[in-house]
Amino acid sequence: MIRKTILMAGVVALAAATAQAQDPRVELSGTAGWTFSDGVGGNTAVNVPGVGTFDSIGPKDAFSWGARLGFNVTPNVEVGFLFNQQSTKYELGGTTNVDLADVSVYNYHGYLAYNFGDPDAAVRPYVLGGLGATQYGTLDVNVGGIDRSVDGDTQFSSTWALGVKLFPSPRFGLRLEGRWTPTYIKSDAAGWWCDPFWGCYVVGSAQYSNQFELSGGITLRF
Repeated sequence: MIRKTILMAGVVALAAATAQAQDPRVELSGTAGWTFSDGVGGNTAVNVPGVGTFDSIGPKDAFSWGARLGFNVTPNVEVGFLFNQQSTKYELGGTTNVDLADVSVYNYHGYLAYNFGDPDAAVRPYVLGGLGATQYGTLDVNVGGIDRSVDGDTQFSSTWALGVKLFPSPRFGLRLEGRWTPTYIKSDAAGWWCDPFWGCYVVGSAQYSNQFELSGGITLRF
């Protein structure tokens, strides 16, 4: 009876050790970096006497940080969600550049990533693509001595990344990544297009605000 009990305990301990040795399925990451941003231009320039003439507006390059949660559905395929925030300023561009006001830019994306190599490899390059939205926060600005608040806006965006994960231990890793997030803002009339079936119509030229982020961070695997 005692030998059977010891044998059963050994089997249970072996099963538990095997379960612990299985490849982790969940990855939780935090990142910090620098985002290079651009904005959009207009067809008409606006002249501000004594200041300059302006024809574009966009966020300035600034520090950014983010977090993401990924699930390894196969040894190489990962699905997840990422959040990113850039605290920056809006900048008017033209004959001169003028800072307008502080603003925060948020990214929300579901993503699909492919991790190269074996799950237990110490170095795992990856590619990532995602769809979601970019949110431009509320803008508080003083115009003519009057404080005004301009509501933010949320637009559809995609995100694309190349990166590498380095794992000095099975449960802890480092992440290095370059990520591009183009956000659709508006379309300007670019001319006319005519065909014999549909007639003539105005063709639009889409404008995007781009964010290029270089970041690093840590990854915990469970």
